[in-house]
Amino acid sequence: MTEQMSGPIRSVVSSPEPALVSVVIATHNRPELLRLAIAGVMDQDYAGPIECIVVFDKTEPDQTLEVSGDRRRLRVVSNRRTPGLAGARNSGIVESAGEYVAFCDDDDIWMPTKLSVQVGLLSVGSALTAVSGIVIDYGKHSTVRVPKSDDLTLKNLVRRRVMEAHPSSVIVKRDALMGPIGLMDEDLPGSYGEDFDWILRAVQIGSIAVATEPLVRVRWGGSQFSQRWDIIIDAIDYGLEKHAVLSLDPKGHARLLGRRSFAAAAMGRRKEALHGAIQTLRLSVLERRAYLAVAVALHLVSAARLLRWAHQRGRGI
Repeated sequence: MTEQMSGPIRSVVSSPEPALVSVVIATHNRPELLRLAIAGVMDQDYAGPIECIVVFDKTEPDQTLEVSGDRRRLRVVSNRRTPGLAGARNSGIVESAGEYVAFCDDDDIWMPTKLSVQVGLLSVGSALTAVSGIVIDYGKHSTVRVPKSDDLTLKNLVRRRVMEAHPSSVIVKRDALMGPIGLMDEDLPGSYGEDFDWILRAVQIGSIAVATEPLVRVRWGGSQFSQRWDIIIDAIDYGLEKHAVLSLDPKGHARLLGRRSFAAAAMGRRKEALHGAIQTLRLSVLERRAYLAVAVALHLVSAARLLRWAHQRGRGI
């Protein structure tokens, strides 16, 4: 006798396991800040697994940080590629196994919802990369900066760099990162601007989704580049030679030349700074960096004072 079943037949479909996210933190001798950055990553409310890869650059790795777990794990590795931020990030990327790769600087802190929001964006759309807004902390000053979707186009990135698209807010599909977008450029002098160089390439490969809320706290004032004006000049020259698109927009080109002129003035290279300011103003008379460079070159104000003033307003020069 065959037993008959009445009623509709329902198939049981299990929900797919949320994707593994690999988070790369490059670090150099900032143990207290690093632990805060790690806590922000490990305490995410994201339902899927997270592997955090901490890459020690030019310093002895701290193996005591390692964590083994099913949902949260942390590995410590050394930078065995080019010394510097670009090589350290790449060392972490090639060690990663996640479907998504995200970055966090060792002095920044993620908000608890960052990954769940951004993985959600990338899982339902065609974008290959996602960024979010940030909160910039400089001393006692905090500034919220949130990019708009229209900001993350090649045209707007070239024109004004869109600093809201901070590297600590970036998450990217690993296949795109290891494929058409590519790794960080380790030939950039001092790794200065490696994030901008990378996002210029990323936006030409695929669209960038934006989480329109601040999901990262970014600490300003501790950058290794704040007084390395020579590296800034070399990196700007390198970028202009590498990316022809940077010279096509007069305002964007003027912004770079103005920053270069300011750096020369900060180094006391007066003739070079004034010549650069003239070149800048020929492209755009509204480029304020040219006027700031002239003021520093003529000793009307110090570069350090202007930099502090800009940082208090959540901006750079």
